[in-house]
Amino acid sequence: MCELLAMSSSRPSHLRFSLQALTEHSRHGSRDGWGAAFYAGRDVALFREPGAASGSALVDFLQTRGPGTTLAISHIRHATMGDVALANTQPFVREMAGRMHAFAHNGNLPGILHHPGFGLGRYRPVGDTDSEHAFCVLLDRLHASWGAAEAPMLDVRLSVIAAFASELRELGPANFLYADCEVLFAHGDRRLQAADGRIRSPGLQMLERRCEDRNEALHGEGVSVTPGFQDLVLIASVPLSDGAWRAFAEGELVAVSMGTVLRSVMPPSGPADIDRQRERSCR
Repeated sequence: MCELLAMSSSRPSHLRFSLQALTEHSRHGSRDGWGAAFYAGRDVALFREPGAASGSALVDFLQTRGPGTTLAISHIRHATMGDVALANTQPFVREMAGRMHAFAHNGNLPGILHHPGFGLGRYRPVGDTDSEHAFCVLLDRLHASWGAAEAPMLDVRLSVIAAFASELRELGPANFLYADCEVLFAHGDRRLQAADGRIRSPGLQMLERRCEDRNEALHGEGVSVTPGFQDLVLIASVPLSDGAWRAFAEGELVAVSMGTVLRSVMPPSGPADIDRQRERSCR
C-alpha cells in the first residue's frame, strides 16, 4: 500500500525525509510515484514525480534544500487504480476560497467512481484514481461552508469531514491527510500490515513532541525535522522514530494546527461499525 507522512509545527521547519527509507515500510516499493506538498501561507509548493524516488535529482534537491514550512504532506504511491502518470501522483491540490487545499490517500476504494453517494460536482479529477475522485467529492461537500474571506469554524469542518470519512470507510481502507492551509486533518482507518499481510488497523500513527532546546532536532528512520524549540506533530503510516507514537483508532479523525492537536473525533458505534466488529471476530 501507499505511505503517508505529514508534519505540523509551530515554527517554520525543514522536513527532510528519505523517501527510500520510507518505502522500506511498503510491501511494494516506490516505483509508481512520490509527492510532497509544503505550505507557505495560503499557497503550497508541490513536488511530484510519477516514478521511483531512488535516483531522483528532485528528491536529492528536497533532501538538502527543501523549503521551510509549518505544514507538509507527502505520499508514496503504489498504484491500484489509474496509470502511473503525473496526473495520478499524490498529493493532489485544488484552490478553494483563495486557499490551496491538499489531499493524500492510502487505501483502495472500489466502486467510488460510480457510487451514487459520491457523485462529482464543481470539482473534477484531472487523473483517474479513486483517491482524486474522493478529494473532489470532499471539496464539493466543504464548498458551501467556506466563505470568500474567512474559514468556517473548526466544528463545521470537522462535521463535514467526519461524515465524509464515515461513508468512505464503507468502500474500503480510507486513511487520508487533508489540509486547508490552516488545519491538517488526518483520518486513520485500516491498512495492509507488513507483519502479517492482513488489512486491519491501525492505518496511521502520530507523534507529539515539544522541543524545548533551540538546537534540538528530531531524527528517525527516514525523517528529520529541524530546528527545535517548538511544538511538533508528525503523522505517518508507521512509526518513523523513537518516541511515544500513538496508533489511531479505526475511524479516528484528528485536527492539527501549528504543532498542536486541536481535536480528536471518534466514530460513532453505528450498525456498520458493529458489522465490521463481527466480521473481525469471525476471522
